[in-house]
Amino acid sequence: MDDQKPLASGAPTGVSIAAASDADTGIPSPTAQPARPTLDRDEQDIKDGVLRMGSLVEAQILAAIDALVDHDAAGAERVIIGDRRVNEAQREVTTLIARTIATQQPVARDLRFLLSLDHVAYELERIGDHAASVAKAVIKLSVEPPIKPYIDLPEMGRLGAELVRGILRALVTIDDELARQVAARDDEIDHLYHRIFGEVVDLMRADPANVERGTRIMLASHYLERIGDRVTNIAEDVVYLASGEVEDLNP
Repeated sequence: MDDQKPLASGAPTGVSIAAASDADTGIPSPTAQPARPTLDRDEQDIKDGVLRMGSLVEAQILAAIDALVDHDAAGAERVIIGDRRVNEAQREVTTLIARTIATQQPVARDLRFLLSLDHVAYELERIGDHAASVAKAVIKLSVEPPIKPYIDLPEMGRLGAELVRGILRALVTIDDELARQVAARDDEIDHLYHRIFGEVVDLMRADPANVERGTRIMLASHYLERIGDRVTNIAEDVVYLASGEVEDLNP
């Protein structure tokens, strides 16, 4: 995963996601018409806002995992505080979408684009909440030594952040095949979750003193597992944008 390249830049300036979708399907893009510059500009601003939000969420996940590994309660607290930025980013995107629908009265592909991105922003906000919940568990865990080496849990978090980045790439170009590939990797997160759960249950059975720390670890792993599910939901939005079909990618 290339952590140095920000995703917020998205597609080339002036090219909307809706336009990319039309080009992919061979249907003439309405953005080619000169009478809709305001709608094009609003769509570009919304897309950029969603990508910035996604970059914030990715950073939140990685920061929560760093705090876990380093037993850094202060770092975990910063993640919790940083969730406010994610929430504000969602409000900005939602407000712009509502204003665009009210003033531009989009139809067909443009309306589908706007409603889909509204749902993507919702899912990203929930992923941000999950990262903050991991950070809250980290604060409790930071005062005691771990009951086992943190190997699978950080791997889960880093994989979740990687999937967020991957699905944003799929969103930029409305690449439904890439979206399916990203969604399929949710199985990797599920596998790690079940392995952590089983190991921690065994440790808790072996020693009642492990119960409180074990419970915190299982909660953190649950929140990370939910990140994979949320990414799958976004992948389904990308497929819908590309094809107009509703598809369950995680039956």
